[in-house]
Amino acid sequence: MDRIKNHPILGESPEGKLVNFTYDGKTLQGYEGEPIAAALRVNGIMIHRYTAKRHEPRGVFCAIGRCTDCVMIVDGQPNVRTCITPLREGMKVQTQDGVKPLDVE
Repeated sequence: MDRIKNHPILGESPEGKLVNFTYDGKTLQGYEGEPIAAALRVNGIMIHRYTAKRHEPRGVFCAIGRCTDCVMIVDGQPNVRTCITPLREGMKVQTQDGVKPLDVE
């Protein structure tokens, strides 16, 4: 899958430094600072989580951090909205089952 390098509204997308990260144990590459979801998409990954009750696949829906369809486990933390979380070298990204309840303190 190709990256959008020149968007008709957003303009040119500068390429950052190429970094390695893992997705469900597989090493992939993306550009530092781009949303995790964008790096996954370029690598052909469209499913980010499965629903708890029906085990239905979910991926990017709103792409602005308002829904929970793109949440994944990132570096051991569940419910990370991958559409707005910047990619860093060495991140460990995992498919999530359901949406995990957040601990309330």
